[in-house]
Amino acid sequence: MTRTDRPQDRPQDPQDQQDQQPGRPQDPPRDEQRSILSSSAVMAAGTIVSRLSGYVRTLLLAAALGNLLHADVFNIANTIPNMLYILLAGGVFNAVLVPQLVRAASHDADRGEAYTNRVVTLAALFLGAVTVALVVAAPWVMNLYVDPGVPADARESVVDFARWCLPQVFFYGMFVLLGQILNSRGRFGPMMWAPIANNVISVAVLLLYLVLFGTASEAERSGGFTAEQELVLGLGSTLGIAAQLLVLLPYLRAAGFSYRPRFDFRGTGLGHTLRLGVWTVLFVIVNQIAYTVVVRLASGGTADGASDGTGYSVYSAAFLIIMVPHSVITVSLATAILPTLSRRAADQDLAGLARTLSSTLRTALVVVLPFAALLPVVAPELARVISLGAAAPTYANYIGTLAAFGPGLVLFTVHYLMLRGFYALEQTRTVFFIQCAVGVTNVLAALVLVHTTDAAATAPALAVAYAAAYLVGALLSYAVLRGRLGGLRTPVLVRFLVRAALAVAASTAAAWLTSGLLDVVGEESSYPVAVLRALVVVAVDIVVFVAAARALRLTEVTSVLDTVTRRLPLPRGR
Repeated sequence: MTRTDRPQDRPQDPQDQQDQQPGRPQDPPRDEQRSILSSSAVMAAGTIVSRLSGYVRTLLLAAALGNLLHADVFNIANTIPNMLYILLAGGVFNAVLVPQLVRAASHDADRGEAYTNRVVTLAALFLGAVTVALVVAAPWVMNLYVDPGVPADARESVVDFARWCLPQVFFYGMFVLLGQILNSRGRFGPMMWAPIANNVISVAVLLLYLVLFGTASEAERSGGFTAEQELVLGLGSTLGIAAQLLVLLPYLRAAGFSYRPRFDFRGTGLGHTLRLGVWTVLFVIVNQIAYTVVVRLASGGTADGASDGTGYSVYSAAFLIIMVPHSVITVSLATAILPTLSRRAADQDLAGLARTLSSTLRTALVVVLPFAALLPVVAPELARVISLGAAAPTYANYIGTLAAFGPGLVLFTVHYLMLRGFYALEQTRTVFFIQCAVGVTNVLAALVLVHTTDAAATAPALAVAYAAAYLVGALLSYAVLRGRLGGLRTPVLVRFLVRAALAVAASTAAAWLTSGLLDVVGEESSYPVAVLRALVVVAVDIVVFVAAARALRLTEVTSVLDTVTRRLPLPRGR
């Protein structure tokens, strides 16, 4: 029986009132919390290494191509395959399949082996056919994402890059699908570590590019590419995505999964999965329509070749940096708790689901909040740190966008985790309607803000529009899920937020004062000085925040720290 948006049985008393009763459990069991944090730590470690190697890639990319139109041409073409994969299949693979794989493993006589083989076979056929169609239709596809004002030579390069890069749709899809199979079997690490292979190959390709072609000259930074340059960058990017898929294969065998093609799709439970996926696909369509508008508007920021124009390369580089805590903490936590949430939902344990989700939200926010508040303080140093070679003369283009992204990161974190609750309940239709509100807000805010400002403010305006969209998303998703679960431990969350705000205020003030003192000593004038300044300011912020958190008894901070220190090779007393 399909449970999509079926009214759930609710506890007789609202859970938010139960939380205030003496003797009620305030959090999930300690062993469950430790298990979630431990699994999250494994994934977070892989994500940190992946992000560091990804940072090297981003640094080399900016050094080779700059951050103006020349860079936008490649970055847009190389980003579109991931966007199209998410549009076509990503929502189903990421959100719907894990609960279904967990249920199949629990209830099927073969522990879900046949069901999983059918899913892999169907996905490979679908992704293969779609990839071929996209490569053929590359010119029409790229017209959706590129502003009409982009010069002809740059538009030709975008299409050429797309033909090299669009096969990534197949590799992205199969990578996520196989990674989710591993996740459903409790193997969380490989999916987080595999992208390192992609980054290593990308770094090697960019080093080869720099040896062969050097950094972009002033004239090149506002134009297209040669056929040889397109071959090196385009083919190299696709080989990296293929490599991260191949890395997962030995881990699948170690997890006990052996693939055998299955074409008997009828009457095997896939219909239920696809029905759940319909709403998720619609959700993703809304999301990607909004992002298409963002990419198209961003491409207009550098179309006229002005050196202070901020476009897609600036927007995406800033987004990559601000999403580090999300990728390291929030995604790791969400991936670790989704099987637990799914089991709670299957057992109709709504109170347990709410406790687990509420605890996870607080753990994620305790990392995201201080980071978001610190961004405006360290934005000048961060901008300098990510700018070498061709990007160095225009490093200031990053500052406004980095500073503007902070609030959006916090709001997105809340929205993202609330959606995990809806997915566990199989309420994908509700997610779709909430995302409609998010997408409409993003599009309207982006159109208004970009068209009322100049090219230099294009990327910062898009960052503000992002925050406006997820303000709507966070409020809606939290309120609706709270109603479905009969409570989300809101009083506990409010008390946490008050104490967290005090700790963040103290740490951000200390970081700001430190930055001001460093300005008195002397403004940064070189790359090493900018790196040193950033490290000093960040270190002060962390130390003050941890001290304030301990004084305010923010146990979420100590839980995260204890999990990290347990995995460090530190001497331990007897």
